[in-house]
Amino acid sequence: MAGKVQSPVAGGFEAWLEAFLQPTVLIELGALLLCVALAWALVALLRRGLRQGDGPSILFGRSVLDGALFPLILLALGYVARTLLLQWVPLAVFMVAIPVLVSLVVIRIGVKVLQVAFPQAAWVRPIERSISWAAWLGMVLWVTGLLPLVLHELDQISWKIGGASLSVRTIIEGSLTAGAVLLLSLWVSSAIEARLLRSATGSELSLRKAVSNATRALLMFVGLIMALSAVGIDLTALSVLGGAIGVGIGFGLQKLASNYVSGFVILAERSMRIGDNVRVDNFEGRITNINARFTVVRSPAGRESIVPNEMLITQRVENLSLADPRVWLSTVVSVAYDSDVDLVMRLLTEAALASPRVLRDPMPSAALSAFGADGLEFTVGFWISDPENGQLGLRSQINLAILQALRAHGIEIPYPQRVLHVAGDLPSLSAAGQGAHHR
Repeated sequence: MAGKVQSPVAGGFEAWLEAFLQPTVLIELGALLLCVALAWALVALLRRGLRQGDGPSILFGRSVLDGALFPLILLALGYVARTLLLQWVPLAVFMVAIPVLVSLVVIRIGVKVLQVAFPQAAWVRPIERSISWAAWLGMVLWVTGLLPLVLHELDQISWKIGGASLSVRTIIEGSLTAGAVLLLSLWVSSAIEARLLRSATGSELSLRKAVSNATRALLMFVGLIMALSAVGIDLTALSVLGGAIGVGIGFGLQKLASNYVSGFVILAERSMRIGDNVRVDNFEGRITNINARFTVVRSPAGRESIVPNEMLITQRVENLSLADPRVWLSTVVSVAYDSDVDLVMRLLTEAALASPRVLRDPMPSAALSAFGADGLEFTVGFWISDPENGQLGLRSQINLAILQALRAHGIEIPYPQRVLHVAGDLPSLSAAGQGAHHR
């Protein structure tokens, strides 16, 4: 396949240099500049028509020249111009421009796909540099005419592994094919994920994320199988390995497999969704992410809990947001026994209504909840619809309003009182105490 590639200087460097010095080179340069202008205009029109912003797009990138679409269109226009000019003038510029554009397309697509698929991975940068070096090295070998010779020499270095014969050339070509297949799988899965998650919220977000994760896993698996086949590995030899992996999952990785299965069950059933407020294992917070193996629950204080998905399936979980986002809260206050009960209940209700976060339907309610040792205990209950904004601050605000209202109306909040009963004759004890004092 690679041996049939025609080198730009296959007829000799002197002949190519002589053709490069001909006046027809100006025609080629003009045609190349026209191709660049047309490619730029087409990409700009497509960006405007499809309303592509500055997001991490593989085709469009952050600007007209940044994405993979510009070199792709330029390469296509270059091939058309090369075919037309070949009928009338000897080619020199396009014989070098086409390999450069091919290398640029390979680099741009590889880099953009990795950046979108793994936006924060540290290992992406070295792979991007490796793709760039490999592409430019292939371009140089192609232009200089050394590529067929290098491939022929690499093909001579071969060895046998069982019944298969491998060579360095076969491994390199298989690795390149495998890389192209994996990049294509990542590209398709990233495009599907971006389209699925673009405008999803609530329960749709969880379901679409499950579909996105399953699609990416399936495409990566198919790409890996095709890559192994391209390298020359017999896939029937993987049957033993697959059986061993199955036994390992069945005996040694039960918890891990259970967590993965539980994750897909949660996402499919939508019993818990991203954004729900839950209480699990005495930890209350908001679900911020549902992964295949674990779920992230963030408390109002900012702490995050990594909860295995199996725990969410097998244990009791309180979902505070599934049926109704409203949450009932309460606070308790004690007043003196001689206080006006009706006035206290009215002041407690008005103090709760003073907060804009407290719902008016249903209305807050105050009740005499207990006869305490030191005073009458009242409980004021109220409903809120935004528990994700925290509860401590709201309770503090309502308690302060209650304290100010009670003080303004002269209602006493009693101190702890204790009655001490002393057995015996109090006057004699007092007299004895005075005698001891005189002594």
